[in-house]
Amino acid sequence: MKAHFIAIGGSAMHNLALALHNKGYQVTGSDDAIFEPSLSRLKAKGLLPETLGWFPEKITSDLDAIILGMHAKNDNPELLKAQELGLKIYSYPEFLYEQSKNKTRVVIGGSHGKTTITSMILHVMNYHDIDVDYMVGAQLEGFDTMVRLTENNEFIVLEGDEYLSSPTDLRPKFHLYQPNIALISGIAWDHINVFPTFENYVDQFKIFVDKITNGGILVYNDEDPTVKQVAEESTNPIRKMPYNTPNYTVNNGITYLETPEGDMPIEVFGAHNLNNLAGAKWICQNMGVDEAEFYEAIASFKGASKRLEKIAQGPTSVAYKDFAHSPSKVSATTTAVKNQYPERKLVACLELHTYSSLNAEFLEQYQGALDQADEAVVFYSPEAVKIKRLNEVTYTQIEQAFNRSDLKIFTNAADFKAYLFAQNLTNSTLLLMSSGNYGGLNFDEVQNLMK
Repeated sequence: MKAHFIAIGGSAMHNLALALHNKGYQVTGSDDAIFEPSLSRLKAKGLLPETLGWFPEKITSDLDAIILGMHAKNDNPELLKAQELGLKIYSYPEFLYEQSKNKTRVVIGGSHGKTTITSMILHVMNYHDIDVDYMVGAQLEGFDTMVRLTENNEFIVLEGDEYLSSPTDLRPKFHLYQPNIALISGIAWDHINVFPTFENYVDQFKIFVDKITNGGILVYNDEDPTVKQVAEESTNPIRKMPYNTPNYTVNNGITYLETPEGDMPIEVFGAHNLNNLAGAKWICQNMGVDEAEFYEAIASFKGASKRLEKIAQGPTSVAYKDFAHSPSKVSATTTAVKNQYPERKLVACLELHTYSSLNAEFLEQYQGALDQADEAVVFYSPEAVKIKRLNEVTYTQIEQAFNRSDLKIFTNAADFKAYLFAQNLTNSTLLLMSSGNYGGLNFDEVQNLMK
């Protein structure tokens, strides 16, 4: 089989390219910009394009599949050549379905938590030497790639993103997977550039539930009222399995999960992560792992990369970074960290980086999101606002949105870094929340702040 990737350098795309290469496909690709770690990983497997750019001559009639990434445009010359030749063009999720249509498809959906839940499931399966196919949105300890595809594995576990599939396929990705087993962790309005109203956004999850195969299973967060409504109102003939946050305690910075065998210390913490754990447990049980086996494995789960990840620690201080950017996740993460270290000062820094978070009309969704922080900081780049072609966001708008008169706001990366490295973090917790890097912050340097 021969497959060509248009925009091979993307995080998801290059992992799929590696997975197909490992499966024995002949893989080629193009892109106009490729960054680390994609660059090194593609180069190691001989898949890195010799020259950056788009080359229609690479598109030939003997190709079995063209896989189109979101980074490509509708007028991409390679795409136009593929259309001219009448080749089969797949979006990323469409191709994943094609590779897994004879497997039991387990799809983890939700506005937040889906990467963590998918990672928990894969950790448990790996711990018990159960080989499954997968696609997950973060690099996991013990896994070479973020995508694995085989001929023989019974299950495939897919992180179900609700964003669009490709420039030529405007369906949300998770509509294409047709799960046998599905999970919804939570619904909080996001991607407002695509889903202009909350109702329109919720409709995507209703469609997702309707796509579950007849007789399939929906595992859902019973504590999220919108998720509960979507699940209970669905008339799809499926089994519905609600889950709730399990009982737990926190003692001296360690979280103990209540289990039938007694209280068990775990590496992850926070009510939202314990809720994620409950959902992962139900999925694993439906994949043949019993409750005791799940608890044995999950005790050693340290979290997915960038998801409440400990990056530095001192005698009386600790620093975490988290991918949090949506209002609900910012609130949940800030609360979790404060509850884990209640006696320490919490310095919470949030970078507004996504299209939604930099939209003046969306900002009000952040009200109260940083209330648990003793010191709250927001960083954003006016250049990012311009690049996304949004209206200017002012200090006043941000201060009013978060409803904190003591909020510290930075728009210059150097000023933010100077502030950060001037902090005395004795008996403190530092929380850095962003899907970016604060204009170039080296997270490794944060260790120097620990007291």
